[in-house]
Amino acid sequence: MNSSTGVRPLDRQARTPLWQQLRDDLCRRLETGEFADSPFPGELSLREQYGVSRHTVREALRQLRDDGVVTAARGRAPQIPPAAQIEQPLGALYSLFAAAEDAGMEQISQVRVLDLRVDEVVAGRLGLPNDVPLLYLERLRLADGEPLAVDRVWLPAQLTAPLLDSDFTRTALYDELDRRCAIRLTGGEEHLRAVVPTAPERVLLKINDRTAAFAIERTGTWGDRRIEWRHTLIRGDRFSVSASFAARTGYRLGVAAPLLHSDQAFVDSALLSAALRSTHA
Repeated sequence: MNSSTGVRPLDRQARTPLWQQLRDDLCRRLETGEFADSPFPGELSLREQYGVSRHTVREALRQLRDDGVVTAARGRAPQIPPAAQIEQPLGALYSLFAAAEDAGMEQISQVRVLDLRVDEVVAGRLGLPNDVPLLYLERLRLADGEPLAVDRVWLPAQLTAPLLDSDFTRTALYDELDRRCAIRLTGGEEHLRAVVPTAPERVLLKINDRTAAFAIERTGTWGDRRIEWRHTLIRGDRFSVSASFAARTGYRLGVAAPLLHSDQAFVDSALLSAALRSTHA
């Protein structure tokens, strides 16, 4: 195996065609993230790396194109298609689950934690006594099998304990909140900040140290009651926000104030904060 390129030699004695072996090895290299920081190799480079004919390379690339793994136009080198993005309008109460599904992506969550706990900081954000039990849900959100976000949610346990029996692998939190607890959020406030993820967070999200992320903090309300506090770390290369505005009403943007350090605060180079209000159910 070539340690610099990750190339595995093809077996010319095997019954599997060389083009298929080449395709499979390129898929393996893609899955390991080898081309995250470098261009996908062209035909000539692949012929030199694997010692195969132009016909073998072209057949392997044709299969990869048919499977949507790479794109290529006549006279241009193959390229890895960019990851599908979720675009979310400002000023709307949204579900990340629904947003991913609406973008044509399969949404799956890996539940990392689902329990009851006490958290004085979050309780204060929800306007509750410091010692009140909270339901805590932490998920790694995947879209089309690739990490999209690390999502952490706190809810008053007195109202939401039935969620402990929910399977959040393919279920939206807000759907379960409505079905099991008869609670449907009516609005809230959300703040978006540009952040540099920590090393453990980069591992979870499968991103390198040059990929930025959004930190999204949401307080969800049910009528006039604060019912949800959420912190979502979402990949900046897979998520964008948009805003509509009018000459008369405009929209509000403000520079974020420095954050105070606490056990629950996320201290980083906060660049942008957008305060959102919504009356949508």
